[in-house]
Amino acid sequence: MSVSDLDPVPAVALLARPGAARERLREALAHADVQIVLEDDPMTLEPQALHDARPQFVVIALEAAIEDALERLEPALSAPGLTLVFDEAELAARRDGWEAQRWGRHLAAKLHGHQQVLPPGAEDEPALQLEPGLPSTPPVPKETALQTHLEQARSWADDVPADGLYSPPAHLHEPVALEQALAALQPVLPETAAPVQVAPEPPPVPAAAPSVFTDHTAWSLVDEASDAPAVASAATSTGSAEPAFDTGHLSLVDLDAAAPAGSRSGALLVLAGIGGPDALRRLLAALPSGLAVPVLVHMRLDGGRYGNLVKQMARVSPLPVQLAEAGQRATAGEVHVLADDIGVHAAADGLYFQSEAQGISIAALSAEHSALVLLSGADLAHVGPALDLAAAGAWVAGQVGEGCYDPAAATAVVAAGMVAGEPQELAQVIAARWGLDDDGDAA
Repeated sequence: MSVSDLDPVPAVALLARPGAARERLREALAHADVQIVLEDDPMTLEPQALHDARPQFVVIALEAAIEDALERLEPALSAPGLTLVFDEAELAARRDGWEAQRWGRHLAAKLHGHQQVLPPGAEDEPALQLEPGLPSTPPVPKETALQTHLEQARSWADDVPADGLYSPPAHLHEPVALEQALAALQPVLPETAAPVQVAPEPPPVPAAAPSVFTDHTAWSLVDEASDAPAVASAATSTGSAEPAFDTGHLSLVDLDAAAPAGSRSGALLVLAGIGGPDALRRLLAALPSGLAVPVLVHMRLDGGRYGNLVKQMARVSPLPVQLAEAGQRATAGEVHVLADDIGVHAAADGLYFQSEAQGISIAALSAEHSALVLLSGADLAHVGPALDLAAAGAWVAGQVGEGCYDPAAATAVVAAGMVAGEPQELAQVIAARWGLDDDGDAA
């Protein structure tokens, strides 16, 4: 069996319009050690031709002009076992130098299913992570090396001065125990005759307390004539008719408004980045058609073309997909794609989107009613807030597997004990926890 049989070369199809973006992607694939089985313009490509090429991966340069063509190729692109890799055509066209080499290493890692994205020569970096095990035993010194020092110490032993500053008297000695030392400090009392026990005197009989009834000079009769009207008045007021119950100002309590804000500010936040479109596509496609919480998606795009991302995800997601706007309320059972300058804040009736220069803040979510999923390419800066949210009661998960293109952040939360799985597996857990049945009730 040859080496090529053990590690087969991936078959890749490149779909891009003629131009600089297509040339850059072709160069990256040429350095990735793959077999390009098809290179064509999606505008003119037929679905059967893509199916006959039998690729394992399809690299697509996304741009607005090919959206209708991708819809036409949807049957072939949805074939089982086919992995899609999306790249912005505008970014690919101007990617050059170090950035192009970095993108090529990440692309090669995804196509070959490994995580080596370092440049050549940096593969043998020492592991910084602690490993279990006993420390190595230090070498035992040889007696010959110490013999000189031992002889020198023995020759000087007689010259070491003894402690001659204090010599205790011969008639004194230290007590054997603490009780003896305390007894030695007690004064010796002369022996005395035993005291005669005297019967205790009986306690004196207390003087009789004066009776409270002896002095009758301050007595007086109750003025029944003056108190009778008051009693009659009290009885009259007690027996009077009860006031009528005014129903004109009654109103029902708004239970939804009175409920805590946290119960309605929960959400499923999905964080992604490089390699994220493919992982996000698989996650959303596996979600049910109803969820008890809104789905918030934050994935950094260098070109900021979130409208295209919304259109691409709307084709596979059973949930409605829309672009989040400031002032809009997050709706349960819908997918909201967040731009880089959109954050959220919790109100009494749920989550609302607002303009935030720093983008989404994980701390703004209600931990008890929220979930967080870190997919390929998620920012490492989100790991700390994600673990803090998990410690407060949130459900946090990270993507694992060969399809994880940039696993740094996802692997960090998984190493901390969070849930791990492929995007489809994570979607199944989400559906079991927050899915709705046909009647609209929680699963």
